Amino acid sequence: MEFGAVLQTNPPASRTVALAKLAEQHGFDYAWTFDSHVLWQEPYVIYSQILAETHRIKVGPMVTNPATRDWTVTASTYATLNEMYGNRTICGIGRGDSAVRVSNGTPTTLKTLRESIHVIRELANSRSVEYNGTTLQFPWSRGSELDIWVAAYGPLALKLTGEVGDGFILQLADLDIAEWMIGAVRTAADNAGRDPMSIKFCVAAPMYVGDDIVHMRNQSRWFGGMVGNHVADIVTKYGADSSVPAALTDYIKAREGYDYNEHGLAGNTHADFVPDEIVDRFCVLGTAEEHIEKLQALKALGVDQFAGYLQHDNKEETLRVYGETVIPALREHIVARA
Repeated sequence: MEFGAVLQTNPPASRTVALAKLAEQHGFDYAWTFDSHVLWQEPYVIYSQILAETHRIKVGPMVTNPATRDWTVTASTYATLNEMYGNRTICGIGRGDSAVRVSNGTPTTLKTLRESIHVIRELANSRSVEYNGTTLQFPWSRGSELDIWVAAYGPLALKLTGEVGDGFILQLADLDIAEWMIGAVRTAADNAGRDPMSIKFCVAAPMYVGDDIVHMRNQSRWFGGMVGNHVADIVTKYGADSSVPAALTDYIKAREGYDYNEHGLAGNTHADFVPDEIVDRFCVLGTAEEHIEKLQALKALGVDQFAGYLQHDNKEETLRVYGETVIPALREHIVARA
């Protein structure tokens, strides 16, 4: 299993860079960030500094969207970073949440998302693409490589992911929901004539190592509120009795609005409706042993990467325990002498 750390780009930017460097030092493979340019600092500028000060970690957004950024500019940014630092970028993408809603926009359609994935992927992989009635290609780009991982929850978004995604990002760590969604993506891939096992699966959720469960829950409850925004869209589109697991849809019945000024923040007052059970199911909390147990169960379902959100008050210690205890337990064990 691979590991990622998910960071907010709160100022100072040097703090985000320092956390990414620390993540690499503790064995993490990816440094992901939020991409919401009004709420937080511009991530792609910070990626350049992270890449300059690290050696192997990959960077990318969790997640960007097709609405707030021109697709060709997005692709050019990735291709430029790859030329500067080697192929150490990855693109997580979805229909859009805080980046579009904070300015009274709306998430894009799945059709737009599909088209944007194609354009960004082709250009950022040094290939030509048809765009706005013309053929485009970066004449300066050679050998750039970019995988695109799609964040999805609803049935049609999962279908799209299986059809076009290099990877799937599931932003919660519930075992039952993960099993259902991984199955849906693999079925869609198979129906599209793709190898279902070629798609990478990433579970992203808050990770907090500690022994005070009340405190850990309160530091992580914001996540259920964030996920609730996407679930509310699903319920609006498909109804409460859709094929989506009830464990994902039932808890938002007590949801009353959402303040994006507190998006992704520990202590978010608009996440009070999220019950303890959902926090425990959606997040990875507890001792190192409890983290290992849950991650082993996710790995058994086919999860290739766990990306842990670090929006809490125990960032450095959580990274340390992962580096010294959790990550080694999930890696393939190789002996020097058989």
